[in-house]
Amino acid sequence: MAAIPLLAGIYTTTAPNFRTAYPVNMVPTPTPTGISEAYLRPGDGLVATAQSPYGVGRGGINWNGALYRVLGSKLVRIDALGNVHVIGDVGNDGKPVTFDYSFDLLAVASCGNLFYSNGTTFVQNVDPDLGTVVDVVWVDGYFFTTDGEFLVVTELNDPLQVNPLKYASSEADPDPVVALLKVRNEVGVLNRYTIEVFDNVGGVGFPFQRIEGAQIMKGCVGTHACCVYQEAMAFLGGGRNEAPGVYIGVNATAQKISTREVDEILATYTEAQLASAVLEARNDRAHEFLYVHLPDRTLVFDGSASKALGAPVWFILTSALQGFATYRARWFVWAYDGWQIADTATAAFGRTTQDVSTHWGSRVRWELTTPIVYNEGNGAIFNELELIALPGSVPFGTDPVISTSYSLDGLSWSIDHAVHVGSYAQRQHRIAWRRQGFMKRFRVQRFQGDSWAHIPVARLEATLEPLAW
Repeated sequence: MAAIPLLAGIYTTTAPNFRTAYPVNMVPTPTPTGISEAYLRPGDGLVATAQSPYGVGRGGINWNGALYRVLGSKLVRIDALGNVHVIGDVGNDGKPVTFDYSFDLLAVASCGNLFYSNGTTFVQNVDPDLGTVVDVVWVDGYFFTTDGEFLVVTELNDPLQVNPLKYASSEADPDPVVALLKVRNEVGVLNRYTIEVFDNVGGVGFPFQRIEGAQIMKGCVGTHACCVYQEAMAFLGGGRNEAPGVYIGVNATAQKISTREVDEILATYTEAQLASAVLEARNDRAHEFLYVHLPDRTLVFDGSASKALGAPVWFILTSALQGFATYRARWFVWAYDGWQIADTATAAFGRTTQDVSTHWGSRVRWELTTPIVYNEGNGAIFNELELIALPGSVPFGTDPVISTSYSLDGLSWSIDHAVHVGSYAQRQHRIAWRRQGFMKRFRVQRFQGDSWAHIPVARLEATLEPLAW
């Protein structure tokens, strides 16, 4: 009996490459079970709590214990029962918005404009010296914005006023400013190819000063392709004349966390597509997730699992039943004792759950691939394969199946062989395949299911009979 790893697998392409196959809609969880040091659980289900009459969600934040979102063109407050209370209109260009708040004001950057609300009243900053607002953060009493060229602050005693003599710029490189992030009360100014850090030093002019020596020689591709993660700046981008990757920037250095496979996936998108990417951080149940939302899938890095397992842990989320499609959860906000989300495809909003793995009521696929099974150049007969899992949590009234197929070259696959997972509460059911053929040199095994096969997987065991050719 041989134990075969499942946390990441291998496949090949028509180009002469071995590629890493990350789990799809299954989350690596580093918990020693006695069966294995880590297991794979189904990705979170997405459950609707209400339908918005105003449009698709474009951002969200928890402020003063309440959930605020922009739905379509409307800034709204959503209570714990899912009731929507409209506060004002911020316009709708179809792009994400930026939220931040001071002690008494919530700020929203939308459609190049800056809006404020105290939770009830609503006003736009119409000072002509403000210019176009690409992004905004609040720091030390100032709303700090950029128009892509200049750095602008509102007046300390009046957030509706801007003094044109209090402008600055990010001058280390002539690349445009694309985003702002606040980390440890310092402002990270993210340009396309560089990042500079500013600190509040006061004075009569622009109150922030560049921290010499804190510059990072890599930048970000888009306004929302960055976020605060592990008390540092996570961003999608790179330096001049570099292919894009995913980095963590802190203390004047950028640590690359994207693997070769992640970089290969990023290379399939255009610069314009990557510029529309969204990064989000989510710290939940000993996981430190960094979501990289791309047009047809979401790549997720888990910092805690990577540290526990001693290797980068990535997995893929998608809302497709076949192939890949946009992952339909955005704008994770911890509010009302749960993770609140918005749908990317409809005007629904809701929450995450681990009770099911459907997305807004629809089934999605999951997939696991093994590394290469290799017998020192000799062949082997696969007498039996068994997934060691916890059945019995499938939806009541369903009869789900899991299929497996194999490849002898990592590119072409055999027909699928399906077995039943077991019905609801049937917890002793064994998920096994017998007489699974043979290999001459090496072999890769793949397992596929959908949301009805709602099971965690701890291990794959194979009964092999060696062959000498």
